Parts: sequence; structure tokens; C-alpha cells
Amino acid sequence: MRDWNSQGRNREARLARTASLARGKRVPAADARALLEAVLEPGDRVCLEGNNQKQADFLASALASVDPAKVHGLHMVQSVLALPEHLDLFERGIATKLDFSFSGPQGGRLAKLVGDGKISIGAIHTYLELFGRYFVDLTPQVSLVAAQAADADGNLYTGPNTEDTPVIVEATAFKRGIVIAQVNELVDHVPRVDIPGGWVDFVIQSPRPHFIEPLFTRDPAQISEVQVLMAMMAIKGIYAEYEVNRLNHGIGFDTAAIELLLPTYADSLGLKGKIGRHWALNPHPALIPAIEAGFVESVHSFGSELGMEDYIRARPDVFFTGPDGSLRSNRALCQAAGHYACDLFIGSTLQVDLAGNSSTATLGRIAGFGGAPNMGADARGRRHASPSWLKAGREAGEGRNTIPRGRKLVVQMVETFREHMQPAFVERLDAWELAESAGMELPPVMIYGDDVSHILTEEGIANLLLCRTDEEREQAIRGVAGYTPVGLKRDRRMVENLRDRGVIRRPEDLGIDKRLATRDLLAARSIKDLVRASGGLYDPPKRFRNW
Repeated sequence: MRDWNSQGRNREARLARTASLARGKRVPAADARALLEAVLEPGDRVCLEGNNQKQADFLASALASVDPAKVHGLHMVQSVLALPEHLDLFERGIATKLDFSFSGPQGGRLAKLVGDGKISIGAIHTYLELFGRYFVDLTPQVSLVAAQAADADGNLYTGPNTEDTPVIVEATAFKRGIVIAQVNELVDHVPRVDIPGGWVDFVIQSPRPHFIEPLFTRDPAQISEVQVLMAMMAIKGIYAEYEVNRLNHGIGFDTAAIELLLPTYADSLGLKGKIGRHWALNPHPALIPAIEAGFVESVHSFGSELGMEDYIRARPDVFFTGPDGSLRSNRALCQAAGHYACDLFIGSTLQVDLAGNSSTATLGRIAGFGGAPNMGADARGRRHASPSWLKAGREAGEGRNTIPRGRKLVVQMVETFREHMQPAFVERLDAWELAESAGMELPPVMIYGDDVSHILTEEGIANLLLCRTDEEREQAIRGVAGYTPVGLKRDRRMVENLRDRGVIRRPEDLGIDKRLATRDLLAARSIKDLVRASGGLYDPPKRFRNW
């Protein structure tokens, strides 16, 4: 007879091995390593909560310290590799396989470990893709998560940085897995129940608060006049023309410049109430002036941002907050909103090829993609209409005998040269060579060219929706690639023809005077200006203070 409850029996065996360590659901921090060695089995799929911002850092250190003779061959399935401990696992042989979304600061070290054969990469996922696989074929047997507080029953309060916790815990708990949470404090009653105690097996009070990275904070003092010019083109040449009201911004100074031009330049164009009203976006401090000016009506967030807590609490009409006043973020739901409910995604990248394919995975650095492939993809399952979606669809389908349909605006906003004068435009993405060296089935492309609607550089805007042949598309891209090798190979006559048709538009074609593209247009020119704009509610992290 088949045992239809083998997973349940395995769970009971794991829990039985922890009997001497736990008092109810609580385990002392000193016993964290022993708990992990008792719960884990060789070859387990393990989700260690590493998000864009919130890190289960105490549990990461504990896991990296286990005895490889007892715990080895783990398959790590986690969103973000942010901490050194996330890769220490592989150097020590505790883990061997990895499925992830983004590596950020660990990108260089990850590439080296892959090259040395110490990490086998299953896939570089987008967030929604990885979350989906948690419920299909990458369900964690053990998950290690982080929360703000827990009560005696194991109910968790995640506070503003909920991020990935709900999807991780639900996938694990309802397939008879083990959930271990590190918390900043143990309380009698949590302010609100973000994760029910019935889904949590063990709670450990960490000796220190879990690490949170202010990933989305950009100091306006670092925004250049080139970025101001590009932001002006984005607002006048894309946002205004398509009536963009539901949108997502990627991380960076380019998009921060757009946010800071809304109350000034966009307002001077009479665009308040016409663009930028509903956002799927972390609470960027750079958005404060636009919120205060009445541009922004709502913001749903993937995660929170350090220092924005009091401001969010004071603006409940804008943000999604609980009865306690703190933000309720949720990466899975916000990714779904960004994919289906938003009309525009605008972000940057490291390399763009002649077809518009882009990637942040380059030689010597595997940064991953995060949510960009969801945000930056035409949602083919979408069925609701909006002016932006319909206009982009008409442009893409003009002259073609096809059924009418809409199209998402996906904008790649890049300066023609990156840091160290590396060209952003290339004939061939590094992703091809990276795939070969790492044994990947496909080159790690972040956003495929056929999803990209516009490429925006300091040279102008290339509207790829209006291109009708591969040659036109290539020349449109070369036409805004500036003095890069790719740009210098443009067919000048064809580029001018594309400009005549409006496929390529320079600043002057949009009626933008480059002499006006100065930092004076920014609604805030320093972090201190953002604090003032918030009425003193924004409390930036110390590293952003220079006063």
C-alpha cells in the first residue's frame, strides 16, 4: 500500500529531532545552529529569506555555520543573494544548487563560484516565476524567514517590510515543510497578524534586528543634468503622449529624476491629474514632492524603505497601511500589479543589443533580473483597456491585418556610456558567452527586445513600436546609441528617414530646449530638501545625512 502521507511523516520526524531545543515554538538564539542541524536533511530544498531589502541575516549566519558532514547538498531557492553568507553556503559545501532572481552586490562573487563549479544554477528567475515554482516543483522543505515581532503562538508581525514572507511561508507550511522565523522582538500581542502562528513552527529572537537595505533611496544631489534632460524627454515624449497613469519605475537616478520633475516640469506642461497617478512602487523618497504636489493618488509597494515609516503613516490615503499605521508590502501581489495593472515600466540595464534585447548579466557579474522581466513584459493575458495601452497597441499594429489589441509600454532608459566608459549598446550581449561558460540552456536576457516599446538615451527616443522591419529596428537603436561603436555604424540617411517619420525623436523634435535641462528643475536637490518636502516626516538613514 502506498503511503499517502510520507511528507507528513517526514515532518513529524524532523520535529521529533528538535524536542529538546524548543519551548513551545520558541528556541534560544544560542541553539539556532543545533536547530538547523536537527531539522535539515541532505539535499533539502531550502528558502532562506533574502529579499531586496529585508534579510533573515541571523539565520543566514547560523546556516552557514552548520557542519557540512551533517547538512550538505542543499538546493537553495531564494529571491535575492545579498549577503556574503548566502554564498558562503556554497564555498563550504553546505549547498550546491541555486535557483534565484537577483544577486546585486554578490554578482561578481557568484560569477566566480559558478565558473569554479561550486554552484549549479537551475535558472535565473523573475520574482513571480520563482514564487510560482514554490507552489509547483521548487517547494521548500525548510524555510527561514524574518519578521519584526512574534507572540507566544508564533503569530508574526512583519511590519512595513513584509516583502516575500507570505508566499514563502504559505508554500512551505501547506506542503508539510518546516518554517523557522527570526524576529526582532517577542511580544504578548502583535500589532497585527501578518503570518498566522499555525503556519510557523519555530521562532528565534535574533540578537540584533534583521538587516534592511535602503535600496531605493537616491540622493538628488547625485542626479546629473544629462539625467534631467532624459527625464524631460520621458515626461513630454512618452508619459504625456500616452497619458500614462498606472506605472512602475525601476531603481536608479534616471527614474528618480523623472519623479523629481513631476511637480516642476510636468506641472508646467499642465500634466497634473493627467499622468503618474497610480504606482506599483516602493515608497521612494524621491516621490515625496510629487505626492505633496498632488500628482500621486496611490502607491502599492513590493517592500518599504528605511526612514519612510512616519511619512507613510501620515499619508494613509496614498499608501496601503494596516490599522497600526504601518505599510503592508507584498512582493508577489505588487509584481502581479506591475505586470497586469500597469501601463508602463521604465528602467535601466547594462547592455542593449541591436534587436533591443537587454541584460544585466555580463561577463564577470551575474546580477540577475529581479522583477524586471515581469514589469518589462507585455502582459498577453491582459484584457482591460486604458488610453496608454490602446495607443501603444494601435502603433504596434498599424498597417497589419490583425485583430485589435493593446500593448504595454516598456521603456529602456540608458545613457549611451555606462561607468568606466563602457558602452551600453553592443552588437552581441555578454549573455551569450555567459550562458556557454555557465552551462545555461538559454542566454540570460533580462527583457526581450520584442517586449521593448521605446529606448531612451540622451540622444533621443527610439519608438520601436513604429518599426516595421528588423532593419528599421536596428537603425532606430543605432540612431540613439550616440558615439558608441554601435551608434557610429548607423546608416545616416535611414536614421534621418526614421526621424522624419517620428520613429526617432531628438530633444528639439519634442520642443525641449537643452539649455533648460538643469538641476534647477528638480523639486528637491538634496536629501535635506526631501526631508523639508515631507514636513520633517522623512527620517533618512545616517549614511544619507550630511548635516
